Amino acid sequence: MEQIKIQTHIGVRVETIWNAYTSAEDIMQWNRASEGWHCIEAVNDLRIGGKFKNRMEAKDASAGFDFTGTYTELEPFKKIAYVMPDGRHVTINFNPKKAATDVEVIFDAESENPIDLQRQGWQAILDNFKSYVEKTYGNTSQTRTF
Repeated sequence: MEQIKIQTHIGVRVETIWNAYTSAEDIMQWNRASEGWHCIEAVNDLRIGGKFKNRMEAKDASAGFDFTGTYTELEPFKKIAYVMPDGRHVTINFNPKKAATDVEVIFDAESENPIDLQRQGWQAILDNFKSYVEKTYGNTSQTRTF
C-alpha cells in the first residue's frame, strides 16, 4: 500500500499545537478541506484503543460522512498514530523547532481516488489547521520589533 506524506510549519509551540489537534472543540473549527464543508461534531477519546469520530458535512447539506479511527500509539507532544476502519494507518509527527512546530502526516493511500487528489485534500485540512492555530493562538515564531 502506498503511503502519502504531507507537512507544514506552524509558528506555534508544540504544546499548543498538540492541544488544538486533539481537542474536540478545536477540531470542529479547523477540520475541513474547503470552505464549503464543516465539521459539525467531534468526539475524541485520546488514549491507546480509544476512538475518535469527526462528522463532516457539506454546508449545503448535499453530502456528509463520519471520519473515524482507533488510536494505536500516543507520545504526548511527539506522535499520534491511528488505524481507520478500513485498515489504513495514519501517523502524525510533531517536531518542535524553538517556538514553532513542524507537523508531518503520513497516511496509507486508499484505492478509490487518485494519489494527488488524496494528497491535496489532506494537505488542505492541514493548511486549515495551521491557519486556525496561528490565528487563534498567535504565531510565536514571528520576529517582533517594538
